[in-house]
Amino acid sequence: MATRRPTRRTPATVLAATTASLLLSACGDQTAAGQGSAGSGAGAGAGAAKSDAPLFAKLPADIRAAGVIKVGTDATYAPMEFVENGRIVGVDPDVAAALGKHLGVRFEFTSGTFDSLITSLNSGRQDIVMSSINDTMARQQGLDDKGQKTGNGVDFVDYFVAGTVVYVQKGNPQQIRSIADLCGKKTAVQRGTIFEEAAKNRSKECEASGKPAIAIESFPTDAEAQTRVKAGGAVAGVNDYPVAAYLALKADGGNAFEVVGNQIEAGPFGIAVAKDNPELRDALKAALAACIADGSYQKALDKWGAGTGAVASANVNTGS
Repeated sequence: MATRRPTRRTPATVLAATTASLLLSACGDQTAAGQGSAGSGAGAGAGAAKSDAPLFAKLPADIRAAGVIKVGTDATYAPMEFVENGRIVGVDPDVAAALGKHLGVRFEFTSGTFDSLITSLNSGRQDIVMSSINDTMARQQGLDDKGQKTGNGVDFVDYFVAGTVVYVQKGNPQQIRSIADLCGKKTAVQRGTIFEEAAKNRSKECEASGKPAIAIESFPTDAEAQTRVKAGGAVAGVNDYPVAAYLALKADGGNAFEVVGNQIEAGPFGIAVAKDNPELRDALKAALAACIADGSYQKALDKWGAGTGAVASANVNTGS
């Protein structure tokens, strides 16, 4: 699952980033924090076999019986998904809560490392993955970054659009203007993400033009990459635009980071569903369409300053 593409962001909470708190949330979230964090009113409680929700009948029988959709996420990615006061909050949990009202079930988020999420989906531990994950053709086909088949692939219900951007220390001491300025410089990224891939692609361009490669430092969590940039160990970080913008706004009261350059490689985020579960995929698509129509989808994004990433309609597998 090698790629998490662009975007995350304007809110009403103190950034779980000061990076230290993001790091703590990534570790402590495996238990209670992952339970019921989609918010109250997201749908029927666990064990519910009946619901008056308009799209309940579209769900697979096992999910209708359980009353719960189990969601895998990496809750270290404010404002998309992060831990606050022991609960997973953010754009994705709020969108899930809106979906749950139409489906009549609760979305139960559990956090894990980003590069293990699709594995947890294909093993049956989770019903879906909702973690700002980019819909790409490779993921749809189950291919790794070398084009080798590693699994059955997944389907995506696309619900957000974002691009990759560079962020630096406040004041931009190295005068970085865009990703094109990172040749020969230490750059921090989260492992297994689209923006790691973007940095690698740019590094190849550096070498092809006779410049030194980017010194890419990949970390298990986005919080660790942020810490590296904040401490000056890396000149810059590469991230989804909304996340980088949120960091610039909130980290250390807006005094830790700033975003430079424009977004590149914008693409869709999708809710990942196993290929052998088209019934759940189609139910989620119908619920997203209903949320777009009634305004609850846009409201969920606007709450976190992420409204510019809204999609106009519900679609499946639009990534390339």
